[in-house]
Amino acid sequence: MNDKYRPHDWAPHERPTLPGSPSTPLHATPKRWAFAIVGVIVALTGGLGNALVVANLQYLQGSLGATQAEIAWLPAAYVMTNVSMNLLLVKFRQQFGLRAFTEVFLVLYALVTFAHLFVNDIGSAIAVRAAHGMVGAALSSLGLYYMIQAFPQKWRMKALVLGLGTAQLATPLARLVSEDLLQIAEWRGLYLFELGMCLLSLGCVLILKLPPGDRFKAFEKLDFLTFALLASGFAALCAALSLGRIEWWLEEPWIGMALASSIVLILAGLCIEHNRVRPLLITRWLGSGRMIRFAFGVLLTRIVLSEQSTGAVGFLQGLNQGSEQLHTLYLFMLLGSVAGLVISALTINPQHLFKPLIISLALMAIGSSMDSFSTSLTRGPQMYFSQFLLAFGGTFFLGPTLVLGISGVISNPRNMVSFSVMFGITQNVGSLIGSALLGTFQVWREKFHSAHIVEHVTLIDAQVQSRLQSSSGAYISAIADPAARTNLGIRSLATAATREANTLAYNDVFMLIAVIAVLTMIWITSRATWLWITTEPVAPFTPATPVASPVQPSGAHSS
Repeated sequence: MNDKYRPHDWAPHERPTLPGSPSTPLHATPKRWAFAIVGVIVALTGGLGNALVVANLQYLQGSLGATQAEIAWLPAAYVMTNVSMNLLLVKFRQQFGLRAFTEVFLVLYALVTFAHLFVNDIGSAIAVRAAHGMVGAALSSLGLYYMIQAFPQKWRMKALVLGLGTAQLATPLARLVSEDLLQIAEWRGLYLFELGMCLLSLGCVLILKLPPGDRFKAFEKLDFLTFALLASGFAALCAALSLGRIEWWLEEPWIGMALASSIVLILAGLCIEHNRVRPLLITRWLGSGRMIRFAFGVLLTRIVLSEQSTGAVGFLQGLNQGSEQLHTLYLFMLLGSVAGLVISALTINPQHLFKPLIISLALMAIGSSMDSFSTSLTRGPQMYFSQFLLAFGGTFFLGPTLVLGISGVISNPRNMVSFSVMFGITQNVGSLIGSALLGTFQVWREKFHSAHIVEHVTLIDAQVQSRLQSSSGAYISAIADPAARTNLGIRSLATAATREANTLAYNDVFMLIAVIAVLTMIWITSRATWLWITTEPVAPFTPATPVASPVQPSGAHSS
């Protein structure tokens, strides 16, 4: 056997949990701090680039001269490449090492981002996002591994929570700094910052290297066929979910063809894996009741978390609230995310993993129900507390969720690829489903409320006449023609009706999210109670080094 695949003679405290994971030797305190800092930088780099784009889509649309449908391909391209990279990333790091993969794609990402500064069209922007999606999958797990090196063995579970949750801070942080970056160099300011973070991460990775781990030959030829089928299928699914609400589901034929082809490609890939001797994905384990329940629970939670990006921010922007007016709201979101992350790290207990999930869903249900009483006069200050609760719940549930699902990997390391792919898909696709579902529901309810309002707006109504005269009177000093003033008054009345219809539609969205959160909470509580009644108590097993899942939750998309 080649020397590079020869197993090392590890001490018990430094032995990697799985092939491809770094060893965990003892470090001096200054070096632990260095690992923690690099972990934060790398994790934020993996999330900030896409978060900056999602937070400024409207500005980029004007700067790049793109239509609404064209600009929507930017976040879609990121998810299309990110969601499938876990299929290869786990085996790549087992055979070549995670750092080699990250260095290659960080260099590629830097080159593509640098080129986009000079070729400023929508095509090059989509290429940057696709490259970021590939490298983002590696950066999330890399930041997680660096964070694990920063903590002693007894605190490795806390390191897992902090490493996984740091990337979730990217979205509120991006909204806070976007305004200053745009003032520096307009849209190029965003990409210059993204390029700088990429180069900073590359330098950190090259200077402070992770400890080595065991490696072995992992790839088989059939793995690449499976990757081609599943990656194409999930890419088509992500494209349809991202663009369906904008181009509308039944209007564009390509959306239906993309959804149909995604089903065929994904099923073909799964059929190949189901009948392999050494499969890339262990379909029988993924199809077990325990993993299906886990995936469904994560999916529902990601849908609830779409309230912030699709719900509250979209609602306030629809009321003509700009980034300056929402700056304090974004600060409360960031504070809520940090608080949830810190408290989760301090309180995580492998014996009570259902409790933080229930608490997170309860807080998100409260926040969404508070927002469901919004009016057209609602502004950012009225949503500070509710959005703080939602942000808190969004990071509080992540660590316990990963630990809850990872026990099947600890008991059988062959499940590592399957779990990584499943967790990444539920995070990314869950966010896309949430945005598509809530956005479509908002449009449908807006049409319903608009028709109901217009039905009752008639000129024979004294209140409508009074409102029309008031609206027309606002133009009396500028327009002498009474007929022209009346037309402008009617337009103003129609605009007000549309605004109220949108407000009522968003209230319905907020209430729908609260209902989903409550039902999910009841389901998890019932499941936890049943397990408590029927399961014999056993001594908890805590791994020496938690397995790091190479995924980046959608915040990504988050959007």
